[in-house]
Amino acid sequence: MSDAPKRVLVADDVKMLALRVSGTLEAMGYETAIASNGEECMEMVDSFAPDLLILDIMMPKMHGIEVLRRLQSMDLGVIVCTAKDFRTERLTVDALGAVDVIIKPFEDAELAEKVDQYFSVADEDQVTLNMRLPVKSVATDFKHELQSSVATCHLWGTRGSIPVSDPQFVRHGGNTSCMSIECGEDRLIFDAGSGIRPAGQALMAEGPRHIHLFMTHTHWDHIQGFPFFAPVYVPGFKITVYAAAGFGKNLEGIFRGQLDQDYFPVQMDDMAAELEFKHLGTEPVHVGDAEVTWEFAQHPGATVGYRVQLPGTSLSWIPDNEFLKGYQGSPFDVDPNSHLVADYEPMIRFLTDIDVLIHECQYTHEEYAQKTGWGHSSIPNACLLAKMCNARRWVVTHHDPMHNDEFLQNKLNLTRQMLNQLGHRIDVSHGFDGWVDHF
Repeated sequence: MSDAPKRVLVADDVKMLALRVSGTLEAMGYETAIASNGEECMEMVDSFAPDLLILDIMMPKMHGIEVLRRLQSMDLGVIVCTAKDFRTERLTVDALGAVDVIIKPFEDAELAEKVDQYFSVADEDQVTLNMRLPVKSVATDFKHELQSSVATCHLWGTRGSIPVSDPQFVRHGGNTSCMSIECGEDRLIFDAGSGIRPAGQALMAEGPRHIHLFMTHTHWDHIQGFPFFAPVYVPGFKITVYAAAGFGKNLEGIFRGQLDQDYFPVQMDDMAAELEFKHLGTEPVHVGDAEVTWEFAQHPGATVGYRVQLPGTSLSWIPDNEFLKGYQGSPFDVDPNSHLVADYEPMIRFLTDIDVLIHECQYTHEEYAQKTGWGHSSIPNACLLAKMCNARRWVVTHHDPMHNDEFLQNKLNLTRQMLNQLGHRIDVSHGFDGWVDHF
């Protein structure tokens, strides 16, 4: 056996990888050369006269498979080095006489082992077309799938005032206010607008359970879906309804009243679920891993906003809140120390560092001039709130029933522009019926 070093030709169009392979083999005592494309590879098979070829498949000018075909009549071992670990390619390179395959990415030690093994077998004249060493496969324990989450949030209704139905409202949807949070086996629902109807249909598929329904207030667009909430008619379900004290009527009386026989064919006494009505106290409400707190919002009547603390994240539900009521000036003239902000400090503190701010932004600046005192914020004023509470993300809800999809898209662009101008560059999007996020 000659003492001259074995020659290995490396054919790969990725220069960095070719140099790496070449360097590894030269450190082992082999003599190497590099070809950067298929045509050059064929030329160097003649000029360099290698004892072994390390061949990539995906190469310019001449494909690696064609190189293999042309080398079939030659007594030259070929180890294919490729990222294409498909059955079709593996069968093809086997049929064309490759003695082994290395799948990219690979470790230098694997390359060294295969090359040494090839020459040790070749020196014993035992090389066959089917000489195979165990091929290192790409890791298969990685799964790109949605992982189980601590909680899932759904928006079932994102309109204010009244449901809408028209082709111009398809993208955002037309149901009035309703959000749900799934946290383990626990189910929390916020508001009972018309969106609570599809929320109830989803809950029916899960079977009877305890549902916690948190009301921001009892204006019609936040309670109108309750008579159509399917779980209230099914034995085994328990629905606890929470709201702030201070309504003109007691909480149960408000829900019972909308079911009066003059308005609806089924009365509350006909509902088979267990119903419980509670006024919110000063202490947080704990539902499983979720902690629910509340703060009064700027809106006619006893209206509140909610903050939900979940393991690792926090979110709010504040569909009705007129921040900086009556202010129509420039947002750049308002800072946290302004006298205009003093009355809103409790809400700002309540929302400080919120991860997901689900909050209204119902009117453009121009519209707000005609809607002052209606209980809803303008774009500039709501953007100021997002900045002052340092919200990390904002999902806008409670869209005006007069705002179609095109108008809302323009409105979202204005909102993003205003946030950027205020120096609070966060992710802001419009909520829509069917919006889902996992935490």
